[in-house]
Amino acid sequence: VAHIYFSTPTRKYIIADTPGHVEYTRNMVTGASNAMVSLILVDARQGLVEQTARHLSIAAMLRIPKVIICVNKMDLVQYQESTFKAIKASLSELVAQTTFEGQEVSFLPISSLYGQNITTKAADMPWFNGNTLLGELEAFEYASTLAHAPARFPVQFVIRPMTEAYHDFRGYAGKISSGTFKVGDAVRVLPTGQESNIASIEKYDTKLDQAIAGDSVTITLTTDIDISRGNTIVIAAESAAPQLKDFSAQVCWLDHQALTPGKTYLLQHGINITKAKISQITERLDVVAQTSTEGVDSLKLNEIGRIALRTAQPISADVYANNPANGAFILIDEFSNSTVGVGFVQ
Repeated sequence: VAHIYFSTPTRKYIIADTPGHVEYTRNMVTGASNAMVSLILVDARQGLVEQTARHLSIAAMLRIPKVIICVNKMDLVQYQESTFKAIKASLSELVAQTTFEGQEVSFLPISSLYGQNITTKAADMPWFNGNTLLGELEAFEYASTLAHAPARFPVQFVIRPMTEAYHDFRGYAGKISSGTFKVGDAVRVLPTGQESNIASIEKYDTKLDQAIAGDSVTITLTTDIDISRGNTIVIAAESAAPQLKDFSAQVCWLDHQALTPGKTYLLQHGINITKAKISQITERLDVVAQTSTEGVDSLKLNEIGRIALRTAQPISADVYANNPANGAFILIDEFSNSTVGVGFVQ
């Protein structure tokens, strides 16, 4: 996966350029795993091809909030509106067949070679009244997606300075994965179930009234309770993340050695690691045809399927579709320490 960096006066961007061929499915999943926007390039001369369907399927599986289908090389079809409309119609049928839930899908005719509809309006495509590509990106409000999800704060570090000035300070540092936390909120600690209230939220030396998904902060509580690295702080009034031990998940297999039932791996969810045993492979998914095959006995490199697994210790995970920030995990080979699979709780 190649990464390209640029910025505008309002935002910083990272473009992860992922390959489209079937043997690089794992690269696509890896590159898109933390993306807020998916840009799917379609050659105006060829229209819908196999890798277009694969990209759309993975964007839907990862619940990427915004998908922009860019019909590129419009200069090679004389900027014809009819060509763009025909490709949009065929892709719209595919989008309708794909499971896009709460995701925004839009279409944009561009010519990257001549910069048409990239940063400025295309003079050769006056028939298109939509925004430019950069305009679409600048207008996208990505923070609101996770800010309204259930509140989850994985504790990464317990701060105990033990100095004369802060002799009894006890803070819990980490990055808010989803939701919003406010001073005074009643909170619960998972997995222990202990409850308290937020006394303060601090970001460096600044005190905040609230913090949202993506903020790296230190939270202090009104009472001293036993919290350690790996615990998760949630809002007491909200539905807590279930403590999962036996569950099913969709998985993309990344390793040359196939996944088979009965094998044991290390499962990492957030910063927590526990052993996990594969109970069953429920089905294998054809991401292009959007069909599944049941009764399979293995998942090979770059294949996507649904599995059932059991962990040694419960994990505080949400269903990925409801809260992507807290519903994904990776599987690690405990002997080679290689990441062999990426999973999404179902």
